[in-house]
Amino acid sequence: MSRHGTGARGRRRWLLVGALALAVTLAVTAAVTGRWPGTSTDTAAVGSADPAQLAPAPATPTVPSSAPPVPTTPPVPTTPPASPVPPFDAQRFSVDDPASPWVVVNKTRPLSPLDYAPADLVPVAGGVTLAAPAAAAMDQLVTAAAAQGLTVTPLSGYRSYDYQQGVHASAVSRLGRAAADAASARAGYSEHQTGLGVDVGGGGCDIEQCFAGTAEGMWVAAECWRYGWIVRYTAPEQQVTGYKGEPWHLRYVGVELSTEMRARGVATLEQFFGLPAAPDYLD
Repeated sequence: MSRHGTGARGRRRWLLVGALALAVTLAVTAAVTGRWPGTSTDTAAVGSADPAQLAPAPATPTVPSSAPPVPTTPPVPTTPPASPVPPFDAQRFSVDDPASPWVVVNKTRPLSPLDYAPADLVPVAGGVTLAAPAAAAMDQLVTAAAAQGLTVTPLSGYRSYDYQQGVHASAVSRLGRAAADAASARAGYSEHQTGLGVDVGGGGCDIEQCFAGTAEGMWVAAECWRYGWIVRYTAPEQQVTGYKGEPWHLRYVGVELSTEMRARGVATLEQFFGLPAAPDYLD
């Protein structure tokens, strides 16, 4: 065989060896990198990327502002303020005029004139008469008591000068003058003559001390002020008024004064108006 033939075969062997070596190199590279040499890096990245990594990023939540809210201006009230309550006027009515609801009649303060008679007498329950404002107030008191299941009955209201003179004379004949003066007013010195005084009864006790212990008597003592009345003669104030306690004897003075007396805790008209006590007659 010639040298030329031998040389050609040698070159072919080296070409085959080189091709085989290249193939081995490429195979090893592909095994190590996971791709064949010469392929696009971006394409490999897309093909092998985690799908979660390819999803769009979630929107960032909006964080509420931490700034304090701006206070709103409160509405301006449209209701005008209440008018102040005027102070009690102790001079509003006379304590001397027999027609005044505040007249003070006692053993040292006789009526003027002595035979005074009110001009506005009105009949009320029980067949008695009273001065008009007292009559209306008595009707209210009787109605209010009835609403509580109580029966309060007016027994004696207005008395004329002549009638009161007979009442006192009868007491003197039975008790003697001193005892009669402690229990019964002389004519011209009686609240009954003004039409503003009234004796009431109920609960099975009329014009007696036992009235104070009846349901009617206790209600009258506690509630009469609401209707403009006061219990005129109470036992603790005998040296002021000149009379023993009479829980049945009421005197109309009007709601304004009865409310003020209750608020101040004053029991008698003499004490309220700063008048001298009248434990006995001057003669």
